[in-house]
Amino acid sequence: MSKKKAFSLKTKLVLSLSAIAIMLLASGLISFLEYQRMNSRVSVQVNESINQLNLTESLYSMCVIYNMEVLKVVGDEEITVLPKFDTPVFIEKAMKLPNYDRISEALNRYITTSNDLEDVLLSDFIDSRAWYFDELQPDYEALIATIGEAGNKTYRDLEEYSQTYDTGLNRSVIPMIVAVGGGLLLVLMLMFFLLSFYVNPLYKMLDGLKNYRSYNKKYSYDFDGDDQLRDLNSGISDLIAENQQMRKRLSSLKNSESQPEDEL
Repeated sequence: MSKKKAFSLKTKLVLSLSAIAIMLLASGLISFLEYQRMNSRVSVQVNESINQLNLTESLYSMCVIYNMEVLKVVGDEEITVLPKFDTPVFIEKAMKLPNYDRISEALNRYITTSNDLEDVLLSDFIDSRAWYFDELQPDYEALIATIGEAGNKTYRDLEEYSQTYDTGLNRSVIPMIVAVGGGLLLVLMLMFFLLSFYVNPLYKMLDGLKNYRSYNKKYSYDFDGDDQLRDLNSGISDLIAENQQMRKRLSSLKNSESQPEDEL
């Protein structure tokens, strides 16, 4: 009787292939989760930055349009309808920008100065053009520069998010690369295992059978193992040994039958 098996042939193959599958699956899952986490975080940041860029563009357009209307009024000889700046809407949009406090201060200075427009136009002693270029224009340029700082900061944030995305993408790809490398290593190890413990013994068993069938040689191949392959080898060895004994008995019987005839 054969000794108790630690693992069967089927179990060994299933365990080997399962190890490869589990490694690839685990690494793929880790890569996917890492990519999802990174992509979600970066997507939120990018969307927020895009919204901020749209807001800065909107604020810039509001300032430019209002300033052009003021300049047009200053250039007219007759007083027409004075332009109005939609301060509540501007403040509502500016509150969503990172440098809202600075934008608010620059806006207050600009609006405070622009509120003197009507008095400047009605005054006979104040040159409206000189007032515009000496007092209002500097406040306008300061406001535009402050809005531009918000846009520049947003662009820098986008560059940082891009680098973060690249870094996160690399981190999500690395587990997959490691898994593929580990999978290939396991495949090579499995190939070596199959060749050493199963394929080569099968070839030697076939050679033993060939020698027995062709030259009636004794089947003497044996190897260490604890699975069905060793049982198969032991069964073949026993069958060949029994067959050889049977042949010897048949040969002995034929010889014993032929001896009386020779004596006659």
